Amino acid sequence: MASNPRNGRPYRRLVAEQKAKGLPCARCGGYINPRLDPRSPWSFTLDHIVPLSRGGSLLDPANARSMHRRCNSARGNKTGTTAPLRSSRRW
Repeated sequence: MASNPRNGRPYRRLVAEQKAKGLPCARCGGYINPRLDPRSPWSFTLDHIVPLSRGGSLLDPANARSMHRRCNSARGNKTGTTAPLRSSRRW
C-alpha cells in the first residue's frame, strides 16, 4: 500500500516554511491568519503554481505559494496568471 506523499516529512517541512514567511494570499492579496482552524475557508493552504494534476512538482519550493483555502478551491487546477477577484462597484 503506497503512502500519501502529503503526509511525509518533506511536504510538511515545505508547508511550514511557506507558512512561516507570512506572505499574503496569492489570489486575493489578503492577510492569512496562521492561527485559524485549518477547516476555516480563510485558513492557510499551500497552492501549487503548476497544479499537480498537470505535472507540477509536489516538493519544489519554486512551485509553492500561500493561499486562503477558499481562494485555492476556487482556483481549481487552472494554470497561468490568476486574475484578482472581482470587486463590487463603489457607489
